[in-house]
Amino acid sequence: MNSKIWALLTLLWVGASSVSQLYAEPINYSEDLPIEIELPSLKEETPEEEEATPQAPPTLSEEELTAKFKDLLEGIITKRNAYMLDANVEGLKSLYNTSIKTGLYAFENEEIKSEYLHKWADKQGVTFQDIHSTLHMRKVRDRGDGLYGMTCNISTEFSYSYNDDPDNITHFRLGTSHYIHLKEHGENYLIVKEWYTDPFADSLDITEEKSAEMKSYIADHKAPEYTPDERTQNAIDYAHKYCGIGDGEHLFKYNKNYLNCNPRGGDCANFASQILHEGGKFKKNNTWNYTNDGTKAWVNAQALKNYLVNSGRGSCIAKGSYKEVYKAAYQLRPGDIVAYEKKGRITHVSTVTGLDSKGYPLVTCHNTDRLLVPYDLGWSNKSITFHLIDVHY
Repeated sequence: MNSKIWALLTLLWVGASSVSQLYAEPINYSEDLPIEIELPSLKEETPEEEEATPQAPPTLSEEELTAKFKDLLEGIITKRNAYMLDANVEGLKSLYNTSIKTGLYAFENEEIKSEYLHKWADKQGVTFQDIHSTLHMRKVRDRGDGLYGMTCNISTEFSYSYNDDPDNITHFRLGTSHYIHLKEHGENYLIVKEWYTDPFADSLDITEEKSAEMKSYIADHKAPEYTPDERTQNAIDYAHKYCGIGDGEHLFKYNKNYLNCNPRGGDCANFASQILHEGGKFKKNNTWNYTNDGTKAWVNAQALKNYLVNSGRGSCIAKGSYKEVYKAAYQLRPGDIVAYEKKGRITHVSTVTGLDSKGYPLVTCHNTDRLLVPYDLGWSNKSITFHLIDVHY
């Protein structure tokens, strides 16, 4: 081969190898975005041009990342609460990237929740005055390309008053554990994914049957003259201390002396049994017992309800749908139990620990964590059967 031609081919091969090495590093990008790649200049860069090259932002430490996104997420949750309070659907939608399926699903879930809260308030004859959240950030992960994943606990306090008594305000709390993705969008961050155990999941079809009659009956009530005895008061105190969203040092904490049964499917019966034993001083026995683990009557909602009634430690006040029991529910007092039946099986139990200004029973429980929540809030479907249990302290 001619030596000049061979030299030219060698030069071309070396150049191609250099270019392939230049682009050997992988490029991360979103498949949804158009990518524009600027080819390198053939001219040699001057020292001044090298100094002007923008530097990548410094990587935040884990503590700095957590602090940054705690503030960002608190701002988003505060806005979301305000939009929910005002039933501002468009405002609520502005917090989500609804152009992707997971973001749309997360928005629609909150829209349904907001609608349910206002329907329940109308049935009850109340107005929500405020919604306020306290957030504990557990972990934040930088997933690249402006996407951040995080897990956190949120305690949300709701305040309401009856329309004929606006100055008498009732407060209750809901505790939820969240898995959230935030994506950078201009100068803001939008929710592109969110999962949590929704305390209103059983209430998407709140019944409006006889709502006017219900509202009138509820409005005519007043809280009874009632003072709990020592055992009942101790049960109330225990429930409020270890419900998972208690005050001060007890926020987001259970009693460590007991197994958390949530990973097994639910901790409601376990916690109700703790309230009866630790607070109410009911003695354990072979059927209802806890050592390193609980017996079926201790940890299972159906078994606990049956045990209370069959043992004589409790008796049934009423059983039926909401419209069949809401009048009888005013006989409930702190320390009593409400059991919730779904599709022929009791799936949840909660303990009455207070009454609102009309004497409406307020319950405290685990799974999801509730503190002094109206007993039917989150359980409004026609398919739910309520078992109201008078516990004999």
